[in-house]
This record gives sequence, structure tokens and C-alpha cells, in this order.
Amino acid sequence: MFQTEFEFNLPKGYLDAEGNLHRKGIMRLAKAMDEIVPLRDPRVKSNPAYSTVIILSRVITRLGALDEVTPAVIEGLFACDLNYLYQFYRRINELDDETQSEI
Repeated sequence: MFQTEFEFNLPKGYLDAEGNLHRKGIMRLAKAMDEIVPLRDPRVKSNPAYSTVIILSRVITRLGALDEVTPAVIEGLFACDLNYLYQFYRRINELDDETQSEI
């Protein structure tokens, strides 16, 4: 069976405005559009590294009890959690340094 969704647990967790901690989530495999769409975003045009934020917000389908994972949620992650998700994304999408340099 071909797996398209993968569970993860953040090392620290996302702390929302109400003080709730969200650690468990699901990330789906990326599609070509997930990497193309951010290139049109003005935030990426002024800061190419921001594409990581947008891509992760597109491929994370669930994070704890949050209704939606937006770029603002990704921006609010602790650095170790952002790094964890970056590495997790690369692993499930089978990306290596030679084939992908952005995320």
C-alpha cells in the first residue's frame, strides 16, 4: 500500500495563544504545486527562505487540535521544531542535497 500521510511528534510543540501545546501532527507527501505556488508569493520573492514556511503550511494537514496550519503557525514554531519538520519533509519526500536546495 502506498503511503501518502505520515504522523509526527514535534520535539517541543506549538504553543498557541491560549497556552495549549500541540505536538502530534500529520504531514502528507508534497505535490509539485506545493513547491511551485510559494514562488509566486511576494514574501518568498523578498526572502527565498520563506518558501519553507509556506510549503510546510501546505503539507501539514493536522497539528494537534488546530483547525488549520497556516504560515503564521509555522512562523510561531520553536526553531528545533521547524528544523525537525524540515528534516521530516525531506525524509518522507526522499529529497537529498543534490536534487533540492530550497527546503
